[in-house]
Amino acid sequence: MKNALQSSHDALGKLIERFPAGNYIDATLGKGNDSFFILSHPAFSGKLFAFDIQVQALEIAQQKLKIFSSDSFQLFNNGHQHFDQVLSFSTLAKVHGAIFNLGYLPGASHQITTKASTTLKALNQIAQRLVSKGKIFIVVYSGHKEGAIEKEELIKQLTLWSQDQFTISILDFLNQRNHPPLLITIEKK
Repeated sequence: MKNALQSSHDALGKLIERFPAGNYIDATLGKGNDSFFILSHPAFSGKLFAFDIQVQALEIAQQKLKIFSSDSFQLFNNGHQHFDQVLSFSTLAKVHGAIFNLGYLPGASHQITTKASTTLKALNQIAQRLVSKGKIFIVVYSGHKEGAIEKEELIKQLTLWSQDQFTISILDFLNQRNHPPLLITIEKK
């Protein structure tokens, strides 16, 4: 059975095949692995916009992504909760897919982590521009204190989203040790 991250990439790959020239958001750039996955997908011909608050993350990701045309992506040293400010509606009216890989930057301070309040703000902003059949993938790491809070709050808030507009699912691993990540998928109807 595939884990949450592998499952998110499988589903993201299928989404890229559906919308090859689409606009994609990597809301938590980190070391650039999700961005690399998107940009290296054989069908991808769209545009990627990636966010991270840590300069260290942007530097690592820039090195990893330098093999791709700079016309195909933009990196922003900003929190994903500022999505609307960084990319105005007139600049980017439609989003076809987004991925969040929550938690902290591996190998960096565990004190700098995603928070439920900022993640929810970003999710709401991105969801407003999501096209029909567009998807948001959220890999949630709940094995640390802030991650457990974030998981609980995300599930609580996302259950309130309109089923007339979105379908939301969770892939969780119930009998595994050490709080493996789970995957939340949001699809716009």
